[in-house]
Formats: sequence, structure tokens, C-alpha cells
Amino acid sequence: MKRVVLLFLFLALSTVYSQDADSKQKEWTPSLIASANLSQVAFNNWSKGGENSLAYSFGVDWVMEYKSVSKWSFKNQLKGDWGQSKTGSETTKITSNNAFNETVLFFDTGWFVKPYASNLIRTPITAGYNYDLAFDEQTVAFFDPGYVTQSIGFAYDKSEIFQTRLGLAFEESFANKFGLSSTDDPETAEIEKFKYETGIESITDVKYKVVENVLYKGKLRLFSGFNRLDTWDVAMDNTLTAKVNNWLNVNFTYLLVYKVSESIKTQTQEALQVGVTYSIF
Repeated sequence: MKRVVLLFLFLALSTVYSQDADSKQKEWTPSLIASANLSQVAFNNWSKGGENSLAYSFGVDWVMEYKSVSKWSFKNQLKGDWGQSKTGSETTKITSNNAFNETVLFFDTGWFVKPYASNLIRTPITAGYNYDLAFDEQTVAFFDPGYVTQSIGFAYDKSEIFQTRLGLAFEESFANKFGLSSTDDPETAEIEKFKYETGIESITDVKYKVVENVLYKGKLRLFSGFNRLDTWDVAMDNTLTAKVNNWLNVNFTYLLVYKVSESIKTQTQEALQVGVTYSIF
């Protein structure tokens, strides 16, 4: 866990200190939102039945944007969420366990779309388990599996609500022990712990204010290798946030993942949470 914390601190600090000492502060637009959610139910001599339960989660969404007086612009987003729950005498279970860091460099040519280059890193934060079996089977660990994707192409970002980009992508998949289904080629006798694919990547971001205190944010990522264009990896992240006051929010999140190398079935995760959300800057 310490290595995970140190990694996120390194990514965060490297983003901050990559600025020149003499750079104009108005060219940098930082945004850091931290959230904590807690749900707890306790019983004592309760005749109507029930079990004690505790659930908690933590999240961070850090965005750094840079727009220079020249034609170059830069955006980096570090987002992660991690949570656990415990019901009665059962073991504590992981409920959320995702992180990604996305870096995009744009060049404004004055066209309708902009050339861009990007790098995307995705990984579980800690160990994750399958709780459907008689015993808890570990299925993932930090960067096991892990994915790194580089992309170059063209982006449209002239709308404050809708931005999208499409490009040639190079994806590296890593595994050590638990994520081998993402890297291993079943047609070979050797167990591969690394896979490289060249293909097409599309990423679309939506940020829409439904009403004055309700905000929707969504991200849709599509990727397919040139050798399997009939099968696409899909990741859709949706968050609906209702702001009660400056620090209290109600959040509904829905995450959909379709990735055949992980599971032939569509994976979904949803959560409705009330918690503290603080905009640090």
C-alpha cells in the first residue's frame, strides 16, 4: 500500500514541478477534488433482525491544464477511487479499486481539429478478489494487470460540453500473476506476461450541467487492435453529482467495461453515495 501512495504522490508532484519557475500562473489551471464516503449501520438487541455493516470509499480527481501563448496546450488527469465494505461477521471486501493517469499534448493548427499525442496508464490500486467462490480468490494486484497506451491523432475540443479524439494507438498490457488472461496467448505453450497491440483508440469526454446543482461527467473509451477489429474494448465511466452544499454531495456512479481478455461478459459497477467532497483548488 505504501508503494501505491508513493506512486500517486510522485505523479502528482511531477505534474506540479514540471512548471517553469518563471511561467505565468494564469497559464496553469489546476483542479483537485478529494472525496470520502461513509455508510454505517449498527444493531444492539434489535428484535427486527439485521446485521452491522460498514462501507467507506475515497476518491481523488486531479486535473492540471496548461495553455501557453503559443499553439501548444497540455492536460493531465489523475483519477482514482478505492473502497471497502464489511457486513456482519464476513470479511472486509473491496468495492472499488481503479486508477488512471491520462496525459494529452495538443497543438493548435487553426483547423477544425487539433493534432494530439497522449499517454494513458490504467491499473488496480490494491489487491482485488472474487468473493463468489467458497474461498476468496485474488484476481488482481497493483499493475497486475496494468495497461499503458500511447496514441497520436486528431482531437475536437471546441465545445465546453463535448470533447473527443481519435487516433492510432499502441497499447502495452502487463501482468505478473493474476492478470495473465490479458497478456497470455492461449495458442502458445509459454505463458506471456506482456502483450503489445497496435490499433485504434477513441476517447470522448462529456461534462454537462443538468440543472444548477446537478452535474454529469462521462468518459467513453474504445480500443481495438488491427488484428481484431471485430472486437472492441469498451470502458464507460459515468458520474452524476448532486451538490447539496459546498462540501456535501450525492454521487451516482456507473462503470461499464467490456474487455474479452478479462471476461467474455460485460462488467458493470454502480454506486450511490452520500459523502464529503472538497475542492482543494
